[in-house]
Amino acid sequence: MSAFQITRDGHVAHLRLTRPKASNALDIAFWREFGPALKAIDAAGDTRALVLSGEGRNFCAGMDISVFAGGAILQTDTAAARQAFHQAARDLQDALSQLERVRFPVIAAIQGACVGAGLDMVAACDLRLASADAYFRIEEINIGMMADVGSLQRLPRQLPDAVVRELAYLGTSLKADRAERLGFVNAVVADADTVVATALEMADAIASKAPLAISGSKAALNYARDHSVAEGLEWAAIMQGSLWSTADVMAAIQARQAGTPGQFEALKALKGFTTGD
Repeated sequence: MSAFQITRDGHVAHLRLTRPKASNALDIAFWREFGPALKAIDAAGDTRALVLSGEGRNFCAGMDISVFAGGAILQTDTAAARQAFHQAARDLQDALSQLERVRFPVIAAIQGACVGAGLDMVAACDLRLASADAYFRIEEINIGMMADVGSLQRLPRQLPDAVVRELAYLGTSLKADRAERLGFVNAVVADADTVVATALEMADAIASKAPLAISGSKAALNYARDHSVAEGLEWAAIMQGSLWSTADVMAAIQARQAGTPGQFEALKALKGFTTGD
């Protein structure tokens, strides 16, 4: 059984974690398939927004224990084993970092538990919506390890430093209402069904905008996060000259005046060296 399923409605894709009995814990199948699946969606060029959700009571309980079966990933008693461990950690990081690399915004729709690698995952998303019962936790510290797949790197840019340290050191839960007050989630809604419906509505709204402008905005925000203001401004000036589309600007203005959906050019399909195309 696949760890997730992908459906489409127009220009909106919906990736659902599909292991509810295991609280959508991330097993080997997930880690092998997630990054390539996102790359394939992005390469097609027709997706303008993606909703990420989990079936069942909990969004994601983190890393599935089966990933550690046999202890292969945990051996660090030789130099070669430590190098292999380092590469395995980078592979896990790369899978979730693909959420940042795709050209469209990703909206996480979160209910119940979002802990460990689940928190790593949503920290890499563009927007986060939560049900009233949702909570977030850096679970790794509770099982004797440091989080290493993204939470400690992304959360300091999304939450106050003292709060991140509280989560990282104490292993306590950040509940949805507090997460909203601190700006980590965009909104808190009643329940799991509502959070998915709200995320899909938000995705539809994003999909109605010019895809190239949305893609450029995401790239600019990610660049600005990791660089100085001056560097970000220079990057934006150069990139705007690359992405500027008079046709899209005119289409947006005309659609606004007429009160009709805008007709925009799709993102270019990617014919990369690794896709076999």
